Amino acid sequence: MSLHELFHSCKTGDIQKVRSLVEDRDVDVNVRDKWDSIPLYYACLCGHRQVVQYLLEHGAKCEANTFDGERCVYGALTDDIRNLLRSYKAISNRLMRRDQFDEFLRKLLDSGAHADVVFDVHGEKFAAHRCILSARCPYFAELFHSKWQGRHTIDLRHKLMVPWAFQSILQYLYTGRLETHLDFVEDCVRLARQCQLESLVSLMEDALKKTLDFQSTKVGVSVTTLVVEQPPTSLSLQVELGQLAEAALPPSFCSWVSGELPFEQQLSQPFADVAFDVEGHRFLCHKVFVCERSDYFQALLEDHFGEATSSSTHTHTMDSDNDSENDNIPVIALKDISAHVFYRVLTYIYQDSCELTEDTTHDVLCAADIYLLPGLKRLCGLALARMTGVDTVVWMVRAARLFSLPRLEASCFEFIANNLPEVVEQQEFANLVLEDAEQVKGRQETDSIDIIDEIRFYVANVVNCVSDLQDADHKLRLIDALLEDLGLDG
Repeated sequence: MSLHELFHSCKTGDIQKVRSLVEDRDVDVNVRDKWDSIPLYYACLCGHRQVVQYLLEHGAKCEANTFDGERCVYGALTDDIRNLLRSYKAISNRLMRRDQFDEFLRKLLDSGAHADVVFDVHGEKFAAHRCILSARCPYFAELFHSKWQGRHTIDLRHKLMVPWAFQSILQYLYTGRLETHLDFVEDCVRLARQCQLESLVSLMEDALKKTLDFQSTKVGVSVTTLVVEQPPTSLSLQVELGQLAEAALPPSFCSWVSGELPFEQQLSQPFADVAFDVEGHRFLCHKVFVCERSDYFQALLEDHFGEATSSSTHTHTMDSDNDSENDNIPVIALKDISAHVFYRVLTYIYQDSCELTEDTTHDVLCAADIYLLPGLKRLCGLALARMTGVDTVVWMVRAARLFSLPRLEASCFEFIANNLPEVVEQQEFANLVLEDAEQVKGRQETDSIDIIDEIRFYVANVVNCVSDLQDADHKLRLIDALLEDLGLDG
């Protein structure tokens, strides 16, 4: 329903609704409808410049010389919008936080941080990570454990192997997205087939056909760049990288994960270069993920806190079925966290999501705060919002403030407004109002109490008919009565 509302709001120019859907409900601005159109296209087509600019600032993809970019420019109702599209060179700093994982993978490919293998393709060098390539492509996994085993530099000199195609394939394996010039598509398809990436071959062939068909029917349009992305509903990238988190599990804890592990036993714990000891259980991980995703672990592994130890001196021995390549990696002992919670933290680090239940969400939230993982904190906030109840809403407001989760706090205020007759009877709620009132002492007498203002806003926001008006009036009277009982002027 939210997706339909986003497309409709872009067509009508309802910027407030668009903002609410994107920022409050996390609707993807690059989602596609059954006609393969994105919201930005409809905003351009209908001439809503404000909506176009908002979508661009929040991550809408509209690169020049691509199918989506040229389609938006061609269909734009006004020259002002066309100029805006053409001049928009970079994604704004206000890009939604949900895209941080994509940005992390993109930067990882560009920087080569913690790379453990270098491909030399006719003199051009590409730094990469064996764990990522193995998780994403069985062909690479097989070669790393056979022909390429133990090699840091791999020479690729075959005459059909071209650097630009190899770079595009790497881009796809890291980000789930491939971008290449139309003249190089044939080289990319050939290499994808060699790497046994048949799904990528199908995506490229479909995208090429769509692009050429569009270009042939639009005079003056020149598409020179082919962009291939997996469907927005596809989670194959996250799932395949999440295999690394599953493989990090100690053998004694594999029962946590439903089904069998995705790696053959001889390929388990692939290319780990750091271990974490939690409650006596050892998790074999990769610096490229834990360090680049968390400033806490980055500092920890640089030994700023002096907590790293060599596995050769650690009293806990390696499990007998682990690969010998993992025998000499550093071991970090983590305290004040359970193995179950740490596994969920690892799952988030590798695949940007994790399972959150009522029993674990608070503990995971505390760990996310300690380990400097704002994205995981945000996921916990969304999970808590879904668990809100009359008996827990005041506690959740306090948690939202403690952990700086404004979206959870706003969700709690809306819940209180919708359930005010029950909540207003609670002493905990009265105490919270008194605490907020203390914050305004010393200000002007006209200052109001924050929580009361927020609740009144949500009470008034749902008034659509006479019965709603009567219900809102009743709730506002309840608020006034509470403030009078507390001796407050709100």
